[in-house]
Amino acid sequence: MEQTIKPLTNVESKQRNWLVILDYLFYIICVLAIAWFIYYLYSFKEQFVLYLPSLLQAVEATISISVVGMVLAVILGFIGAMGRLSRFPVIRWITTVYVELVRGTPILVQLLLWEFGVSALLSQFGFDPYSLAFQILTPLQGNSLVPDDFKGLFYGVIGLSFAYGGYMTEVFRAGIESVQRGQTEAALSLGLNARQTMRRIILPQAIRITIPPFTNYFITLIQDSALLSVFSVVELEQQTYAFAFTQTNSDVKMFVFIYGALFYLAICYPLALLSRYLEARMAVAY
Repeated sequence: MEQTIKPLTNVESKQRNWLVILDYLFYIICVLAIAWFIYYLYSFKEQFVLYLPSLLQAVEATISISVVGMVLAVILGFIGAMGRLSRFPVIRWITTVYVELVRGTPILVQLLLWEFGVSALLSQFGFDPYSLAFQILTPLQGNSLVPDDFKGLFYGVIGLSFAYGGYMTEVFRAGIESVQRGQTEAALSLGLNARQTMRRIILPQAIRITIPPFTNYFITLIQDSALLSVFSVVELEQQTYAFAFTQTNSDVKMFVFIYGALFYLAICYPLALLSRYLEARMAVAY
């Protein structure tokens, strides 16, 4: 049967017209806001050009800290997830305590504990890991980011990795457990051992599920790397604050903070877009 299209009533037509008007009004406001913001940046063009090279170097440090921290966090998270799924109660208990401690305490407190607690404890035993890491990085010029105080960078990255390793543990555990158990049983019945089943059957499917939370935590880690400014690590937040602190004009000081925030946005927003793309791309297989 052919369906007849009913004409819009006067009330519905007026409502639709109002929605169109509101849409155009919204776009006009957005264009005006963008134009005003560009003019605002232009009004501080001298500071914009002056601080750009130093802030770009700080961005490089922030990205390096975040990438290294996330790589270590992924390793810790995968080990933790295997521990959470272990058949041995002691291993499950240890990893559960690790996850709950990480998620139940502020990251800044954990970083301070690593910087002033764990480092002092290791020094008492005559073990100095950050000096060893500094010596390893010296031939590669990898220590040029913080030549004055490598200790803050070292324990800051370790602290971030340890904290986000706890979060990634739950992400990986949830992703692995979301795969139907029947697929594991089918793989074992076909002659695959437990390791082959995990590598070829479980993990490829779990990765699809963990991509959105993984990217979200990576974005959050980039933002939390600003906490390393407490240890005088020269990253984006520390450099931005140093420039703002030297200003006596409150308008210029506000611009400097907005300038630094734009760099964080420029780093994090493409990652959010990439996450959406990968999520949509990998969902095609389902």
